[in-house]
Amino acid sequence: MPISLFPALRPAALAITAGLAFSGLAMAQAPTSQLDTIQSRGALQICTTGDYKPFTLAKDGGYEGIDIELAKSLAKAIGVEAKFVATKWSDLLADFTAGKCDIAMGGISVTLDRQKRAFFSTPYLINGKAPIVRCADKAKYQSVADIDKPDVRVIVNPGGTNERFVRANFKQAKIEVFPDNVTIFDQILAGKADIIIAESIETKVQEKAKPGLCAVNPDEPLQYGEMGYLLPRGDVTFKAFVDQWLHLAKATGEFAGIYNQFVR
Repeated sequence: MPISLFPALRPAALAITAGLAFSGLAMAQAPTSQLDTIQSRGALQICTTGDYKPFTLAKDGGYEGIDIELAKSLAKAIGVEAKFVATKWSDLLADFTAGKCDIAMGGISVTLDRQKRAFFSTPYLINGKAPIVRCADKAKYQSVADIDKPDVRVIVNPGGTNERFVRANFKQAKIEVFPDNVTIFDQILAGKADIIIAESIETKVQEKAKPGLCAVNPDEPLQYGEMGYLLPRGDVTFKAFVDQWLHLAKATGEFAGIYNQFVR
């Protein structure tokens, strides 16, 4: 009596059918990415402080800077327009996690504290904290130990990683918090403070912009650091898109062209 092969095939067929059904269910239940929301809205909303040259600077009712131009590039890659949302360093993470914007850009340092509440893009710059001082005092302030003395006045903008670095490393120096990150460098020239700690790239830009100020060892900063863009936590689809756009911007020279507009 012939033996039928069909019964032996039934379990495999059932497994395939079940697998396809499960895959379809998983796809149907896949969470919507912020990328979908952005495309439906027709606009990429970008939180930025507007006070951190050369990355973001409020000017003439708009913004300019490295990350402003890169934000426009990202929006174009998505196929939408760029809309900027004003924030400040002390409110940056709260505004972002509250959903006031899709992405935060503008010289944002990658930190583990921020990483707890948001994703970061692939870092786009290696940076670090460096002092900027009056040129006559440059030789005096070569290290943390040189700065951390009772007669040294350190001035810092509030709410960001600059303030955190200052408070973590300077226990004897006099620390003053100054609310305006645009005019803060003028306080050094006016003799009202001795040192500002900022990102090394920013100290280079301010050195060129304000005669009399000198960056101290900006190519050998006091602390290693990276910069990236804040993205919604858990949204791997949006992060993958931003990372790929950033990779292509660097590979094609677009990133370097924008960077050189504001730094060199």
